[in-house]
Amino acid sequence: MTEHLAFAGRKSADGLLSFARVFRNFIIAILNPIFLICLPADKIVFVPEAPRPLALPDAAVMQIFRDTGAYLTGHFRLTSGLHSNEYLQCAKVLQHPANAEYFGQEMAARLPACDVVVAPAMGGLIIGHEVARAANVRFIFTERDAANDNKMTLRRGFAITSGERALVIEDVVTTGGSTREVIELLGGLGAQVVGAGSVIDRSGGTVDLGVPRVALATLHVVTYSPDACPLCQQGVPVQKPGSRPGA
Repeated sequence: MTEHLAFAGRKSADGLLSFARVFRNFIIAILNPIFLICLPADKIVFVPEAPRPLALPDAAVMQIFRDTGAYLTGHFRLTSGLHSNEYLQCAKVLQHPANAEYFGQEMAARLPACDVVVAPAMGGLIIGHEVARAANVRFIFTERDAANDNKMTLRRGFAITSGERALVIEDVVTTGGSTREVIELLGGLGAQVVGAGSVIDRSGGTVDLGVPRVALATLHVVTYSPDACPLCQQGVPVQKPGSRPGA
């Protein structure tokens, strides 16, 4: 009997506590707008919501590539000119806005603050824009100029102000050649390149761009020069699935 009464008392106390919490939240919800109306504008301080912690491991990134059919196997000629039996088609992942936004937020959270994000066309366009959106800065891109030895250049009225802090963003880094070209272009225009990023690093982390660099997933992918490619020697047809078919 005593135990039954004690249990009933605890239930009653828990119920009162729960009611008190609900009542408190109800009062706060009513009074907050009143306080905002009554207080002078210069006395109101809005505290931004804490950013969602982002910790996307390599395995999770690769699973997104597999789920979207963006992880390919076969015989591929990469933009760098090297051959490989694996290819990551970032465009198939980034065609889904939720993936692009998520990757952009993750990369921006890992990189230094900047004034502008710059990406080489075409591969870096979507992810570069998403990093800029997450960082709340402007986004521009470089293109190759066929009339000037196919060198990277700024077109379309894009410009860099001397001293601007810039991030260079790519989809995939293998040798770092495209990213390095953009870094050199920006440096020549007076920008301060504070970092570089990519969704995928195919170099196993070995590429040195001379600036802090991050990748959402780092892979150790075997690549071959065309004259030493075993797939070529076996007569396996080569594919060039990237944005520059003739490269």
